[in-house]
Amino acid sequence: MENNQTTKKASSTQYIAVQIGREQYGINIKYIQNIVRMQNITRVPKAPYYIKGVINLRGEIIPVMSIRLKFGLEDEEDTFNTRIIIVRISGNVIGLIVDEVKEVTEIFDEDIQTVGRDANDEKTNYIMGVGKVDSELVTLLNLEGFINLNN
Repeated sequence: MENNQTTKKASSTQYIAVQIGREQYGINIKYIQNIVRMQNITRVPKAPYYIKGVINLRGEIIPVMSIRLKFGLEDEEDTFNTRIIIVRISGNVIGLIVDEVKEVTEIFDEDIQTVGRDANDEKTNYIMGVGKVDSELVTLLNLEGFINLNN
């Protein structure tokens, strides 16, 4: 009998695939509380450039961050497809603006390639790896690194 790997149970994780610019990103579904249409955002004085402001969602005040700005991309006009993904991470709730929510997708651990970390490039902390879904690649966000609530 050969290597018995085919009987091993493959481990996988579900991600929400989102569009930001021309790229597809995956957000681990375990962090997602809600997905809402774009709404009025109240600006907050002296907030970091990537924080668009806050929204009031059913009585809860939630800060909203632009993934585009955090990645150093140019800000884009909101469209019919623009969404705010409400995530909870380390007990904090924050909204992430994405250009479009595509689908829920399941990615097997063996289909995820980790990316090298560059200590000089803060953006490498934002990426957990790259997942392969059918013939497409999905960049998987590391929300802990991306939503560094200390800066």
